[in-house]
Amino acid sequence: MKSNKIFDVQITDLNIYSDEKGSVLHMLRSDSSIFADFGEIYFSKIYYKSIKAWKQHQEMTMNIAVPVGKIKLVLYDDRDYSESQGQIDEFDLSDDNYKLVTIPPLIWVGFQGIEKEPSMLANLASIPHSPREVKRLDTFDKRIPYKWHFPNY
Repeated sequence: MKSNKIFDVQITDLNIYSDEKGSVLHMLRSDSSIFADFGEIYFSKIYYKSIKAWKQHQEMTMNIAVPVGKIKLVLYDDRDYSESQGQIDEFDLSDDNYKLVTIPPLIWVGFQGIEKEPSMLANLASIPHSPREVKRLDTFDKRIPYKWHFPNY
């Protein structure tokens, strides 16, 4: 995974402990320096080549990991005050590339399934989800300068 370009986005290596019976995939502990608060945890299932984009939380910090399958996570920073304003960042996340991506409020987020089997994204959110604090744009909105790809992965 390449290093992140967007100011305030943090990437954390995560541990997987495996034996002949299966695996334990760690995500986030309350005593971690990046833990902000607990609002809720949810899982988003995404199918191959499907895209879920774009949303921007006004208050929520997202902590995203992908314990099942593989997704492309895409971030866009349009914050006026940010030193990375206008930057796009993308990450391929999976259990083979098991990372935690901590995304502060006001970053546009989208993701795409890039494995033939369904993938699962986990988000430990700092606040409970509220439709009042999220903005949404169409997947192909020209205000976000990103072109989704549909190659044969």
